[in-house]
Amino acid sequence: MMRLHTLFFTLIFLMASQSFAAGGFRQLDPVSPPDLTLKDLTGEIRNLNDFKGKVILVNFWATWCPPCRREMPSMQRLKEKMSRRPFVILGVDSAEQREEVEEFLNLVKIDFPILLDPDTAATRRWKVFALPTSFLVDRNGKVRYSISGPTEWDEGEAVQIIELLMQEK
Repeated sequence: MMRLHTLFFTLIFLMASQSFAAGGFRQLDPVSPPDLTLKDLTGEIRNLNDFKGKVILVNFWATWCPPCRREMPSMQRLKEKMSRRPFVILGVDSAEQREEVEEFLNLVKIDFPILLDPDTAATRRWKVFALPTSFLVDRNGKVRYSISGPTEWDEGEAVQIIELLMQEK
């Protein structure tokens, strides 16, 4: 049974993916991000400030979203590629309960933190209108890039931008 929010996000994604298909990453004026304080799957409260000094990939996604599911393995490969470097991935699951996310993670093995946004408050604060939507936060805690729609995170433009942000002081 398709929930209303699922239908809404699917329609928004379909509309947005057409306008962003050729655009790739959008460079943004450096800006402090909205609050992102959420529980992870273990119940621990996580905040962006916990990762200050690292480049942070913040990925808003949901288990029902096929493009989100498709890009997860490339994020895991990116995490492995960037191990022991100042980089972290935070997956923010939007509008779902922990049990739904855990069921998906039994199928797709990832080991980066997943934060839960069951009421979509963080998703709305970050002005996410389509899933997946991702943001790259620099080592000084400023949002610098965004992308709506899926990407291959472990190659091409994504890796180049992350490498560039890690080199900055």
